This record gives sequence, structure tokens and C-alpha cells, in this order.
Amino acid sequence: MQDMGIKILTEGDHFIRLLEGLGVTIRISLISAALSVIFGMMLGMIVITGNPVIRWIFRAYLEFIRIMPQLVLLFLAYFGAASHLGWDFSGEQAAVLVFVLWGTAEMGDLVRGALESIPGHQTESGRALGLTKMQIYTLILIPQAVRRLIPQAVNLVTRMIKTTSLVVLIGVVEVIKTGQQIIESARLTAPDAALWVYGAIFFLYFIICWPISLAARYLEKAWDGGREA
Repeated sequence: MQDMGIKILTEGDHFIRLLEGLGVTIRISLISAALSVIFGMMLGMIVITGNPVIRWIFRAYLEFIRIMPQLVLLFLAYFGAASHLGWDFSGEQAAVLVFVLWGTAEMGDLVRGALESIPGHQTESGRALGLTKMQIYTLILIPQAVRRLIPQAVNLVTRMIKTTSLVVLIGVVEVIKTGQQIIESARLTAPDAALWVYGAIFFLYFIICWPISLAARYLEKAWDGGREA
């Protein structure tokens, strides 16, 4: 029986289906992460302007996103929007919407914190040199903020990749759902297939997230080395 469990991965097109499900996971994650970084950078720079109304709105938005579980947001976006707003979202579209709302809030707060941590005299020095506000941001503030953001941003992206496993509950056929289908189809011939299928899914997630962490660590060391030089 144990042999049948591990053989389930190589029977038919099971492993290919897992890879196709992984492709759906990666697609949702990449789109969500890319949009979250773009919108989060913009939001963080807007909040840093110091307008109290903007800060209050951002704080309310951030707290709402942090308090509300992502699963509830997925249900609201997928089931609530369709029934009450008449929006016909697919499961993937609802997932991207929720993850972008979540990622933008988190990224915006990270950007705000990184920009506020830069000493104020650097902005003053830029003004003394005659730089415009845009030049101060692009030449002084943003490059330093990006270096400080790398560890937190990578953590957010990896969390987003892992959280995509929740989309199985709104019918998206990603890697977890595909694994469940394979296990269900083999419940009589390979009762212990779950161990091998979920083990394979674990390694697929690891293969995705580990290189991201390595790349971030490399960039962080390279930038720190360049700064020390």
C-alpha cells in the first residue's frame, strides 16, 4: 500500500496536473504581488505627505484589512459581490482583488515606515541643492527605502504565496485543489496517497519561496556591501 501511495504521483498525468495547479497559484501570487508593490509604493508616498485626513483614512483601511481574515474577504468578494452588487467575478479575479487590497495595505505601511525612518536632514539637504520634490523622492528617499524594504517585502510576498491556498474554498483549482482531487480519485487503490501528495505540494511551495528568500538575501548583502564601500 505504501508503494501505491508514492506511485500515485507518477501515475497518469497526476504530477503534470499538480504542476498546472501550481501554475495557477503562481499566476495569482505574481499578479497580486506586483500590483500590491506598485499600489503600496504609491500609497506609502501619499501617506507620508502628512495630511491628517489621508493618514486617518489609511489607518482605518489598514486596520480593517488586518482585522478581517483573508478568508472572509474572499467570501465577501466572491459570493457577496456577485449576489449584492451584480459583479460576476471568477474565483481567480476575486482572489487577486482580495490579495491586492491586503498587499497594498501592508506594503503601504511598510513604505510609510521606511520613508519615515530616513533622517529628515537628507530631505533638507536635497532642497538646499535645489532638487525638486520628485527628484528628492527618486534620487534620495526611494533608493534608501527600497533597501530597507527588501526583507519585509519578501516576507509579504512569501506570505501571499502561501495564503493563496485559501482560494480552494471559492472553487479555484490551484495546487491544493488538484491534490485533493488526486487523493479523492485514489482513496480506494492508495489510501495513504494523501501523505505523498501533500508532501509533494509542500516541496512545490518550498521550491517557489526559497529562491525568493535567497535573492532577497543576496540583494541585501550586495547593497550593504556597496554602502560600506
